[in-house]
Amino acid sequence: MRTIKQQHRAISAPIADLTTYRALPTDSVEHIDPFLFLNHHGPQVYRANNNGLPFGPHPHRGFETVTFILDGDILHKDSSGHESVIEAGGIQWMTAGSGLIHAEVSSDNFKKQGGPLEILQLWVNLPAKDKMTTPRYIGLQKNEIPTATLDGGVVIHAVSGQWAGTAGAVEPLADVQLAWLELPAGANITLPIAADRSIFFYVVRGSLQVNGTTTQDRQLVEFNHDGDELTIQASTDAVLLLGHAQPFQEPIVSYGPFVMNTEAEIQQAYRDYQRGAFGSWKG
Repeated sequence: MRTIKQQHRAISAPIADLTTYRALPTDSVEHIDPFLFLNHHGPQVYRANNNGLPFGPHPHRGFETVTFILDGDILHKDSSGHESVIEAGGIQWMTAGSGLIHAEVSSDNFKKQGGPLEILQLWVNLPAKDKMTTPRYIGLQKNEIPTATLDGGVVIHAVSGQWAGTAGAVEPLADVQLAWLELPAGANITLPIAADRSIFFYVVRGSLQVNGTTTQDRQLVEFNHDGDELTIQASTDAVLLLGHAQPFQEPIVSYGPFVMNTEAEIQQAYRDYQRGAFGSWKG
């Protein structure tokens, strides 16, 4: 079994009236290659006639965003012409690649009616060879994401890669495997993950034991590369965001909404954005 290198507590980082905890990066961990960033929005309940999510038009280049809508909804719109409303249980996978402008806001219905909201957004790096790929967006509702149900009632929502013999809904550019798991109290599962792969393990809610170590909600668990097995026991009902990937082992230079390999590439990204190369925004 893998040993645990360190546990990292997500820090409170509210955005306007949106409850937000940032699990990556924090003072104790910069990234877990190729996983760059995780914001955990909510859980909270919005009143009726609210302003919704505050993420108006902004640019990205050089990485991918994977958004898990656990409660509420997100209206996505971007400068490549994609637009969709994804509801609870769905995901959005956006490959920023060479650059686009997008907005992530709430639907008119959610702003009018209000209700519970909980959203996770994970940034995943792109290897140097794919950083300038054509932008792509995939929005999937809950019923479009395959699930695997294991002994003890564990449900794996397979977003990408192979999970317990179930293929994920998305075929990513790089070999990045992502899922979220629902574990009832008392459940016990063992998953094989090769020792050379980076593991992303974030407890959304509940209490777990992983490889004999106790962890809990809003904890990011960082593992050493010294074993090829995870054994997870649920002390309470729990939700877990789990991923793994081969680390790219490339330089990471990030500034604001851009993640590249060199300072020169960051400067070029700003020049390209300012000259309109990311497409035109039509609000």
